[in-house]
Amino acid sequence: QEHYGGLQGLTLAWIGDGNNVLQSLMASAARLGMHLHIATPRGFEPDLRITKMAEQNSKEFGTKFLLTTDPLEAADSANVLVTDTWISMGQEEEKKERLKAFQGYQVTMQTAKSAASNWTFLHCLPRKPEEVDDEVFYSPRSLVFQEAENRKWTI
Repeated sequence: QEHYGGLQGLTLAWIGDGNNVLQSLMASAARLGMHLHIATPRGFEPDLRITKMAEQNSKEFGTKFLLTTDPLEAADSANVLVTDTWISMGQEEEKKERLKAFQGYQVTMQTAKSAASNWTFLHCLPRKPEEVDDEVFYSPRSLVFQEAENRKWTI
């Protein structure tokens, strides 16, 4: 909202794990007027109950909701590209399996080519290079440090 002047009509593309951060976005995006595109590998989708709620909210608030396994499809025309850790606390023993499952999900400039011309990147940190490459993470399009500062004021 700070960057775009509002959220209404923006498309947010989540590329990565169907984790708690994604599920929070799923609970709020449509209510804020945002379209939500999600790409997760098979077996790493968000909770089905949250997905059903997000689909219902999307219908109710007139937004688009897409759940796919294709990161480029999710990124198509997106204003905001978002990812998060692929290996959360308590999942360390699954690291090898998860890294294999998430191959092709790294956010790169190639991913951004299908995004909207005004795309930005968010990540709630800490970031691992397999999730987003340095070119995107350190680019002028990356708002991760402003995002971190804003989080500081909410806690």
